[in-house]
Amino acid sequence: MIHQYRNNGYNIVLDVNSGSVHVVDEVSYEVIRLLDQGADEGGILAELSGTWPEAELKEAYRECMQLKEAGVLFTDDVYEEAVLDFKARPTVVKALCLHIAHDCNLACKYCFAEEGEYHGRRALMSFEVGKLALDYLIAHSGSRRNLEVDFFGGEPLMNWQVVKDLVAYGREQEKKFDKNFRFTLTTNGVLLNDEIMEFCNREMANVVLSLDGRKEVHDRMRPFRSGQGSYDLVVPKFQKFVASRGNSRYYVRGTFTHYNLDFAKDVLHYADLGFTELSMEPVVAPADADYAIREEDLPRIMEEYDSLAGAMVEREKQGKGFRFFHFMIDLTGGPCVYKRMSGCGSGTEYLAVTPWGDFYPCHQFVGEEKFLLGNVYDGIVRNDIVDEFKCCNVYTKPKCRDCFARYYCSGGCAANSYHFHGTINDAYDIGCELQRKRVECAIMIKAALADQGIAESDSAGNLEDLPHC
Repeated sequence: MIHQYRNNGYNIVLDVNSGSVHVVDEVSYEVIRLLDQGADEGGILAELSGTWPEAELKEAYRECMQLKEAGVLFTDDVYEEAVLDFKARPTVVKALCLHIAHDCNLACKYCFAEEGEYHGRRALMSFEVGKLALDYLIAHSGSRRNLEVDFFGGEPLMNWQVVKDLVAYGREQEKKFDKNFRFTLTTNGVLLNDEIMEFCNREMANVVLSLDGRKEVHDRMRPFRSGQGSYDLVVPKFQKFVASRGNSRYYVRGTFTHYNLDFAKDVLHYADLGFTELSMEPVVAPADADYAIREEDLPRIMEEYDSLAGAMVEREKQGKGFRFFHFMIDLTGGPCVYKRMSGCGSGTEYLAVTPWGDFYPCHQFVGEEKFLLGNVYDGIVRNDIVDEFKCCNVYTKPKCRDCFARYYCSGGCAANSYHFHGTINDAYDIGCELQRKRVECAIMIKAALADQGIAESDSAGNLEDLPHC
């Protein structure tokens, strides 16, 4: 299976099963297109001889055959048989999303957590519940040494003392059980102060800072409950915080909606503010929400991704490069085969924990009682749900089987699939369209920078750096 496309002046051919990328000239691009349609050398010559000299066509054909023989073009799918043992595959828990606060001091209009309430009640996690959650993680992590805990909300800084106490407890357990905790935090920045920044710089491996871009965009969707915007308060704090962290180990993460389909300007606004670790997520919302992304918005969004990709190449040339999460792609290594096929590990390797200690497959399932797995007191009691998530992969989703991006998105978000289709084995269609475009842009950026001899700003990065993508 191959995927061919043109982007920003480059002719690109992706061999899906091997992951090989080829940047080719026009004649090779057309020869590959015809080969993909089943044409032989004679058919290719007959089809294209009026456009290119026969000798050039024969040379392109010969080179394509050499690539095929080398196993980097028109390769077979060798992964499908591997999914047969997914249900039997032993897994360990390696990450928790601690909902340290089901409460928030902002009233973001698109918030899936309903201002922190998650279809339920406002609550703060106690130290005792958090302690039991960390104990569960250690006890069910097997021989895995590196464990991740994300402090999430609502707004986790509203329960700051418990955050600090749990970090201290985790550090104590590291020594006892030969584990290494990687703590992360997601915050809207309202309560950031010097003490919190200093603590995070010492203890948090990564911090996600919520900012939607330009002032008018951010204030429209992320106001206080009074209706007042939050941009002027949080931006100076974020700038100070990022500087104190040496401009590393963070992400500025935003959400774009129907109201800012020109979101490339918001990403560049981040960069102009001095931030270099960036993400901008498409809103996922009910179709009747006024800010929801609609199918008719897709052409404009695709243009924005192309525009952003081109701007990133230009800024790299100027020595002003930055990383954009959705354009980070590793063409030389990347995740293991299981992760490429099954994704984030929600419900198996990754669990969300509510303030009162309930386990859910991830933060986006919290409050969906159908997916209540157990709790910190009794452990996992619904292994049938765990098995369902184990078996969720690109080969159980019909929409993924013929998609060129399947090994990059791993089948997409199970929660989005459930919320739009009532099953975790479907796919959120708008999200799929956007993911395919982002993969195309990411590959183009690599091709353009390699073509121009420009070193990237560590653009492959660590795709686990950004929680809840």
